[in-house]
Amino acid sequence: MPESPSAPPGVDLPARSDATDAPPRIGGGAADGAVGVPGRSGGEAVDGADGRAGDPASGPDGVARATAPAGPVTVDRETLRLALVVGGLVLAVLLGFGLGRLNPPANPAGTGPAASTGAGLPAGGAHSHAPGTGAHSHDGATVTQGGGDGATGLSISAAGYTLVPSAGAPAAGRAGDLRFQIRDEQRRPVTRFAVVHDKPMHVIVARRDLSGYRHLHPTMAADGTWSVPVTPFDPGVWRMYADFTAVADDGRQVAVVLGADLTVPGTYVPRPLPAAATSATVDGFTATWTGAPEVGRSVPLRFRVTGAGGGAAALEPYLGAYGHLVALREGDLGYLHVHPEPVRDGDAVTFWLTAPGPGRYRMFLDFQVGGVVRTAAFTLTVA
Repeated sequence: MPESPSAPPGVDLPARSDATDAPPRIGGGAADGAVGVPGRSGGEAVDGADGRAGDPASGPDGVARATAPAGPVTVDRETLRLALVVGGLVLAVLLGFGLGRLNPPANPAGTGPAASTGAGLPAGGAHSHAPGTGAHSHDGATVTQGGGDGATGLSISAAGYTLVPSAGAPAAGRAGDLRFQIRDEQRRPVTRFAVVHDKPMHVIVARRDLSGYRHLHPTMAADGTWSVPVTPFDPGVWRMYADFTAVADDGRQVAVVLGADLTVPGTYVPRPLPAAATSATVDGFTATWTGAPEVGRSVPLRFRVTGAGGGAAALEPYLGAYGHLVALREGDLGYLHVHPEPVRDGDAVTFWLTAPGPGRYRMFLDFQVGGVVRTAAFTLTVA
């Protein structure tokens, strides 16, 4: 039998089990082309001729074969260093994600109970934002101010939403319907709104000279068109405000006040703004207010309503509180962001008002007694 060609005659073939002579095979596979069989330990080789287990020291042709060591696998330092670096990166990513979940943004949009026109937000409540300008959070929604000084309703578009009135203005002296849509940045009609102060949409319509005022609550059709019947308007230019909180596709809630002018044909004769006063009478009820409005500072205004005999009127909850207050600025008709208190202070109803600048304002207080909503109007001068 001829000697193995692997070594000269008389020289022993050195053992190759030392890890420094041949790198280990991960998984115990056979060396030098032998196919490893899953499940066999010790790097057992398979005879290529008939599939039988062969001699680990020699193949079918008598050539010496080496097998992978059966002991522990040795990993070189470079491989270990690479594994540690990759593991560190993965750990850093997981820690960052975990900290983000534990520390959400200060006012995460989309939180709160309201998700659509069928869910509600708590009405009123204390507000924690700094008075004045800019976007802030109120009742779980991001509030977007429409004016640079804190007044809203000065633009037909804001925060990615646009007010689109239907063609055709109301006719003077005739009843009709007021129709409009709110559209998003893709010009799609918005159909998801949060319920705020008991309604998903509040529409205020005021004459440019502030002599006329309507507070309406339209209903929405499946295609996102809002509509509400209206009684005849006097001729002139009216400002329409849509006050709503939209629910975006990702669940964010954004409170916006958008405005647009409506022109009612006919002869328009502006009326002078009434003098400043702290009381107003409507249908036998007298409403009075106390407070000291300041520019750039949120201050409380307390309103009381008395009946014909002078006693406190039996106010009923209306729009989530015991009254609703709208304040409009003379001139540009900026719409002020007013926060009601949900509970009464004795027989008084409190609202928090931030005056964006000096000038004259017209305040409209809606209150309900015996199921009937009435509106008392006041002129306010802020120095």
